[in-house]
Amino acid sequence: MSLALLGALTLGALGGSAAVVGPATAVGLASGILTEPEGGPGAGDAYFPLDGNEGIDVLRYDIHDTYTFHDRRLTGWTELRLRATRDLSSFDLDLLLPVQVVKVDGVTVDHTKPSRHELRVEAPIVTGTTYHVLVRYGGHPGGISYAGERNWLASDREVVAMNEPHMAPWWFPANDHPSDKAVMDINITAPLDKVVVANGRLLGRKVHGNRATTRWHAPEPMASYLAFFAAGHFEVAHGTRDGLPWYVAVSKRIPQQERRASMRLMKQTSVLTAWLQSQLGDYPFSETGGLTTSLNPGFALENQTRPTYPELSSDGLTTVVHELAHQWFGDSVAIAQWRDIWLNEGFATFMEVRYAETHGGQSGQNWLRNWYDYYASNAGFWQLRVDDPGAGHIFDYPIYQRGAMTLQALRHRIGSADFWHLLRKWARTRAGGNGSSAEFEALAAQVSGEDLGTFFDAWLRGDSPPAPTAANGLR
Repeated sequence: MSLALLGALTLGALGGSAAVVGPATAVGLASGILTEPEGGPGAGDAYFPLDGNEGIDVLRYDIHDTYTFHDRRLTGWTELRLRATRDLSSFDLDLLLPVQVVKVDGVTVDHTKPSRHELRVEAPIVTGTTYHVLVRYGGHPGGISYAGERNWLASDREVVAMNEPHMAPWWFPANDHPSDKAVMDINITAPLDKVVVANGRLLGRKVHGNRATTRWHAPEPMASYLAFFAAGHFEVAHGTRDGLPWYVAVSKRIPQQERRASMRLMKQTSVLTAWLQSQLGDYPFSETGGLTTSLNPGFALENQTRPTYPELSSDGLTTVVHELAHQWFGDSVAIAQWRDIWLNEGFATFMEVRYAETHGGQSGQNWLRNWYDYYASNAGFWQLRVDDPGAGHIFDYPIYQRGAMTLQALRHRIGSADFWHLLRKWARTRAGGNGSSAEFEALAAQVSGEDLGTFFDAWLRGDSPPAPTAANGLR
């Protein structure tokens, strides 16, 4: 997510399968073999206790949704292929829409909604076994709020499912936490005159009457909040650069002059992706691109393979750099818990600084010293703990700015060679997985051969400006 568009100061923001045992034939609680309790809601993230669910690992989502613009209603069904990681008598999924039917391995099972956010599937699951769970649902996502968020972004002519930290439960059932990534097949049915864009690669479009179903496939597992779709009147461009396909779209609802500028900016995606590869190593996905909407979310978002943007001004290039940098930091290497959000936002913001440095702007160290001096007397800027900001502060300005400052100071402290080796190793060794702040700090110490505990304490956990010393990367 780009901070620049949130109104703050800017910088320039397994699936193997086991033998399937259906719930109708599985060994049940009465036998005494399955003794675990119901699976509780939540994956154990202290910031959002209902996010995700214990006891399951989703391997694949096959989403089939229909959206009607005249009443802004979404209906559909999703099949999840999931593996049980615990023996449970029932398990939960995250879904805000009303549910009509739930099936497990083709058998209709009971379900309940203990809260609007939770869908409880009343079927036992056995550790290591893979299940196919089908959920049918429908409702009006625009009228639903969760965790203080009303995330549905739509007008009578355009819709874009994009937000963070939550979006999936407004349009498909999910294990909604970054710790559980899955392959995505996204099939959206919309009016015939609409273009549908989503993550990954366009597989095809099938017309039936006055509607059409568009199929997208994202082969690299992703966190559920990074999945998106958009439907509307879009101008599309696509191609291939250095063997990497790109696909971009811009809303035709944007005035023509601004739309041309937006398309020029979106077409820079493949160039910027290539530059980021030169800095960070191989691009972690099989597609790149972007989408500019006419709607006004107030931010850009790093949807995997295809970030989404509002209409950007002439200096919007840095925002595109930011969101594409997230493909390495945030998408490929996802956070372990939401408290680790600086690993996403600080890293993407730092790559804005790096882009400026390598394209005629000031050096990263001059940038650091200028901002350090600017904020030296601003007590509020230093009071937020960057590696544990609290649920209500995960997108506060210091997460971005102090996060980026921490990285530049680290670069100065350990030297550029070790620093870039560290970033590339972090991106390479954790590609497709997750990481925590503590794990990054440990890797930094390993790569540099230095004790960096006091350094990270000063930059991430201190409540005052770090002392202007060489040990803190400031001399």
